[in-house]
Amino acid sequence: MSILVNGVEITEEMIQAEESHHADAPEPREAIIQELILRELLLQKARAEGLDTSNVNEAIGTLMDKEIKVDLVDEATCRAFYEQYPERFSSGESAVASHILFPLTGGDELSNMLTKSKAEGVLSEVQTAPSLFASLAEQHSSCPSGKQGGNLGRFGRGQMVPEFEQAVFSTEAGQITPHLVQTQFGFHIIQVNERHPGEHISFDDVKERLQQYLTQVAGSEMMQKYLGGLVKEAKIEGYAMPSL
Repeated sequence: MSILVNGVEITEEMIQAEESHHADAPEPREAIIQELILRELLLQKARAEGLDTSNVNEAIGTLMDKEIKVDLVDEATCRAFYEQYPERFSSGESAVASHILFPLTGGDELSNMLTKSKAEGVLSEVQTAPSLFASLAEQHSSCPSGKQGGNLGRFGRGQMVPEFEQAVFSTEAGQITPHLVQTQFGFHIIQVNERHPGEHISFDDVKERLQQYLTQVAGSEMMQKYLGGLVKEAKIEGYAMPSL
């Protein structure tokens, strides 16, 4: 059965012509049909408003500018949102650490035992003289960071493999992990240089971005309501439009 929008047909050729633009959609055909129906409804509305529809996209854009007017969300609304969702306005825990990496060699158990033995020897050295960490990293580490004394810079939770992360965030700043840390990459000696707890972001720092975000949300809600009204008033045959 043909799809008709107030008597105007959405053809199979029109649907096929849009396929490449919706390939990533969970249900591409459904997404295409719904978009074509909404586009036709907007075009019909633009004509009814006396707009020039020779360029479809420009006509729809002009119609939207006319019909959807959104004022900037006020500060009180922004502050209410900020106070309601405090978890959205905090930076995560982070650390600055250095390491010395001794790589594993696949399935060669003897080589891995020798590597571990060497790593334990270097661990004893740095525990006795922590000031030697950087020079020993340059000498022994197989990680490119060894050229910078093993310094990995600042990173947050979720950025390192679990075993490495657990060791770093359970060690105090200024300390070296008491044991070798084994990951998929090999054996690590880790020096935790700094620890930074999660920090709350002030309202003043986020106010402008929050205002833009909430204004966009308000605009999207108005658009959904407007499109829903067009669908409700229209006579659509051959397809059941979902609620917007």
